[in-house]
Amino acid sequence: MDSEIKPVEEVSVDKEGEEGKTESKEEWLDILGSGQIKKKVLVEGEKDTRPQRSDFCEINLEGKLEDGTVIEKYENLILHAGEGEVIQGVDLVLSLMDQGECCLVEIGPRFGFGALGRPAEKSFPAVPENSTLLYTLELLNTSPEPDLEMIPIAERKRIGNRKRERGNWWYGRGENTLAIQCYRRALDYLDEAVGGIQIEPDNAINDANKEEKELSLIDILEDRLKVYNNLAAAQLKIGSLDAALMSVENVLRCQPDNVKALFRKAKVLSEKGENQAASEVLERITILDPENKTIHSELRKERSKARENTKLQKNLYQKMMGGSTSSQTSKQRKADCNRSKDDSSEEEAPDETSTSEASRCSVM
Repeated sequence: MDSEIKPVEEVSVDKEGEEGKTESKEEWLDILGSGQIKKKVLVEGEKDTRPQRSDFCEINLEGKLEDGTVIEKYENLILHAGEGEVIQGVDLVLSLMDQGECCLVEIGPRFGFGALGRPAEKSFPAVPENSTLLYTLELLNTSPEPDLEMIPIAERKRIGNRKRERGNWWYGRGENTLAIQCYRRALDYLDEAVGGIQIEPDNAINDANKEEKELSLIDILEDRLKVYNNLAAAQLKIGSLDAALMSVENVLRCQPDNVKALFRKAKVLSEKGENQAASEVLERITILDPENKTIHSELRKERSKARENTKLQKNLYQKMMGGSTSSQTSKQRKADCNRSKDDSSEEEAPDETSTSEASRCSVM
């Protein structure tokens, strides 16, 4: 990566207005070579301490518009490197920083908040569309992600939900691939199949603590099902139908009457062309939520599509069978005509009708 970084030098001017020499501390690094992300080191960090993907990073961060308006500011923020928990420009530069380093980063709209901008959030103002941003970043500390089974349940729940919420943020911006990435990492923290979230043996904890842990596991299950539901929605958006179906089935195994999961399953089946199956799922939802007008509307559409598909299949079947039957009938008629000609040769004087009929048969 370092070999591709292009320095963009600034020329300093002394008090008398004469051009001076370029100062190394004023150098900007064009990270991508397109001018979309530029970095200027203010304080050098410890060499060879760059974070790897998924490492825990503790950072100070301040983002501004070109006019100096502060749009976000956090101190001692802890996040995973390279996992979409901040805007893409910051995420990319973070992977190029050494521990202890402080830098300025200029980020173009493509790797910032883009054409959508960002509405006001928390105590920070809105970001106008297509804004160029200036960030000050400081990488305070970095450490490898620990084994998940070593992280307490409460902390896993907190991190998992943070990633779920970030996935929702990306999904709302139409960045479905980034949303899927966040949802999958949320499942790593919320899924007992990864890292082994389990209740300790009875002799290891008392009844009160056991009940508390059981309640925590119920909560984490609820959070996990939310993630699977949202993951299915994002997968559906990018056309990953089989993956989306697996995600909703993970919800329905635990909550067979989950209306959101059933609705998304119907959507997946519809996209796969299985309109009759989609109709059956929607019919079930109408029983669970009879006042939902959207479901009734979707059900009418799916039933109409199912009838049309049945009609098309029937017509295709008839054409296939009709062609075969017509061929067999033609062969039978030719055989009958040949037998008729053989019989007529033995008669003394066939009448005109017979001759005419034989002529028609010979043409067939």
